[in-house]
Amino acid sequence: MVINTDSNRLDSNRSALGALVGVLTAAVAIGVAQLVAGIIGANTSPVVAVQEVSVDFTPPGLKDFAINTFGTNDKLVLLCGVLVVLALFAALIGGLAMRRLDYGLAGLVVFAVIGIAAAISRPNATATAILPTLIGACAGAGALVLLVRAAQPANPQPAAARTAGSQPTAEDYAPGGSGSPGTERPASPSRPAPPSRPASAGRPRPAPAGRPAPAGSLTGPERRRLLAVSAAAAGTAAVTGLAGRLLSERTDVTQAQRSLRIPAPATPAPPLPAGADLRIPGLSPFITPNGAFYRVDTAIVLPEVPPASWQLRIHGMVSREISLSFDQLIRRPLLEDYITLTCVSNPVAGPYVGNARWLGASLASLLRDAGVRAGADQLLCTSADGFTSGAPLQTAMDGRDAMLAVAMNGTVLPVEHGFPVRMVIPGLYGYVSACKWITDIEVTTFAANSAYWAQRGWDQQAPIKTESRIDVPNGQNSVRAGRTAVAGVAWAQHKGIEAVEVRVDRGAWQQARLAPVPDIDSWRQWVWEWDATPGGHLIEARATDKTGYTQTALQEPPPPNGASGYPAVSVNVTS
Repeated sequence: MVINTDSNRLDSNRSALGALVGVLTAAVAIGVAQLVAGIIGANTSPVVAVQEVSVDFTPPGLKDFAINTFGTNDKLVLLCGVLVVLALFAALIGGLAMRRLDYGLAGLVVFAVIGIAAAISRPNATATAILPTLIGACAGAGALVLLVRAAQPANPQPAAARTAGSQPTAEDYAPGGSGSPGTERPASPSRPAPPSRPASAGRPRPAPAGRPAPAGSLTGPERRRLLAVSAAAAGTAAVTGLAGRLLSERTDVTQAQRSLRIPAPATPAPPLPAGADLRIPGLSPFITPNGAFYRVDTAIVLPEVPPASWQLRIHGMVSREISLSFDQLIRRPLLEDYITLTCVSNPVAGPYVGNARWLGASLASLLRDAGVRAGADQLLCTSADGFTSGAPLQTAMDGRDAMLAVAMNGTVLPVEHGFPVRMVIPGLYGYVSACKWITDIEVTTFAANSAYWAQRGWDQQAPIKTESRIDVPNGQNSVRAGRTAVAGVAWAQHKGIEAVEVRVDRGAWQQARLAPVPDIDSWRQWVWEWDATPGGHLIEARATDKTGYTQTALQEPPPPNGASGYPAVSVNVTS
């Protein structure tokens, strides 16, 4: 029993030490990879590449679940998940290395292959994409060798050095140990013979050849040596990772944003009519502030594209291919409009909708300059990070204010919203109409090319459904009995909202009062005065657009072309 207890303790120590060795090895590999990525100016560190591949292969249903559950923190949750998996894999590598170094190095090779495969799979990958992972893996291999050597006892304690009468340990029964079969030593005055054991007790199983000595046998100096090597590895990981992060931010466009001057619009937005914002507490404002505007995209690392190096190419089924710089773009006549954007992943009454004043160059004007050929029906747009979206060509040419936007609510675009240039087409869900960081437009057909989300089963045309939302009351707080404002927003981009109705407890529909709007491309606030009575109540709403279509009660999830159903709020009214 003593032997088994000692063996279990030593195995436990070895496992913990192996996990530490593995995690430190992975930290060094990732830190060095980040440094190399920063030096060569690429967002191709292994963790980022694996995250991006994870996003690409996430099923649409799981993507919707992540967005609905974690909101704009979905990418942070993904990062945490990748790091947890990485830590577990690193601990496994360390454990294998503590048993046999070759096994640990083989695990590190697997790590490198995964990272390289992820890096070269990115749409904008170059030949240098493999360098961060490759060099990082080499650094990790060196760290692994040093850590494993530091974790091994330099001089395992011989059995003869124990005091008389001490119990044998698992070390004594390892091959070559004093208790192994065939290695018994004759008794001596300084070393009494171990007590005999019954034949039925059996002998401890010999440890496999090459197995390192138990971590528990490290002496004080050896433990200090391990601590020093571990500290050096942790320091290397921290310094290289931080340096790589700083180098990767050298293309920070903050200064460019501050110094950029956007010309005034040739076609200003229509003036806001009086009362466009009802200013009811809790009601979404008519204009969504930039910092509160929803963000849903596939970018793990936000592309930072300096305006001085930005280029847009328009090609494909055109008579003349066009390439223009940012300066050339903003020298074109600019138009301005209030346009509401909506994400297809927005559930009924969800938060992924916002209204802003956009400024940009006319997309239709650019396409006319290029000369679109007959038969084309799609604009396949590509972002600086390789993401693609496909917009129906007709929606860019039918007179609506489709634009390449350069400003939002009176300021240059925030990076998270597409700086320096993004596409905005009213009336379509964002995954086809609002390509951020746009750098390429191919005029093509839906039959010939499918964009990112169309390849994953989403609708190619993606017109926004007529929808409404109840903002107040929000259902989280009780309401006092009496006259109560029920208010919200409704949207039917490029169709316009004609009416909003409200009902309580499945009763008759009541007409809400609509706020005036500047045009049909923005959402519309509404309010209905309710004589609330004590008790629990269910409030529902529905909108009707200017084509005569009324929002359906049919409850449908976002895939493949947007959610539908009545927004509803359960309210508790107190006397």
